[in-house]
Amino acid sequence: MQIFKDFMDAGSGGDVIGRFAHVIFGVTWIGLLYFFNVVQVPAYAQMEPGARGEALRKVTFRALWWFRWAAFLTFLTGLWLLSVEDLWDFKGPRGAAIAIGALFGTTMFLNVWGVIWRNQKINIGSSEAVAAGGQADPRAAKAANAAGRASRINTFFSIPLLFMMVFSSHNLPGRYSDDGGKLAALLIITIVIWAVMEASALGLIGGLDNAINKAILADHRKTIAAGFVFLLIIVFIGFEGIVGGA
Repeated sequence: MQIFKDFMDAGSGGDVIGRFAHVIFGVTWIGLLYFFNVVQVPAYAQMEPGARGEALRKVTFRALWWFRWAAFLTFLTGLWLLSVEDLWDFKGPRGAAIAIGALFGTTMFLNVWGVIWRNQKINIGSSEAVAAGGQADPRAAKAANAAGRASRINTFFSIPLLFMMVFSSHNLPGRYSDDGGKLAALLIITIVIWAVMEASALGLIGGLDNAINKAILADHRKTIAAGFVFLLIIVFIGFEGIVGGA
């Protein structure tokens, strides 16, 4: 069968199957991310505590199962594609775009398992205790805030991430300069903004309610708008302004 011939080569069946799996798991992951931020959080803010608690236990709990495993499988299939296409050296403009996307995707994956799910377990456990007639976990409010900040920063990163996925998969990167110094400058600017925003979301800069988080991560509309601003910085200041044409 031709699909299994040279299965681990670029452009082979392994490449196509890996890309398909990466897309379908990614759609599930990012779709649920936007559901949580755009639909669930605003809706929960309008619910009574009892209704919100029941929805948390019966809806959010189930959605988080799909959410975290879709994130894991998206990350795993991303590693598969890097291996099949031999892209670990991240050469040239296309390599820079892949590296940027990989940075955001890996950060988002770690946020899901290391921050969002870990804190949501506390929040859901507290709701279950209250529903059973017990006391709320005193850690629940802080855990919910921490999970919310991590979810918002993932939304912020998702916008340039998705663009880099599309950008790197087409011929457009070939129009940009292959100058290593210019590409390094692009990556440095991206990494500095990434580091500041991730550290802010984790509460490492002035706590979870610092000025950056209040201005950008407290409202999903501002988060999405800021994500597009970050994308424009990468594309127009980075690729267009610094890297320039080939």
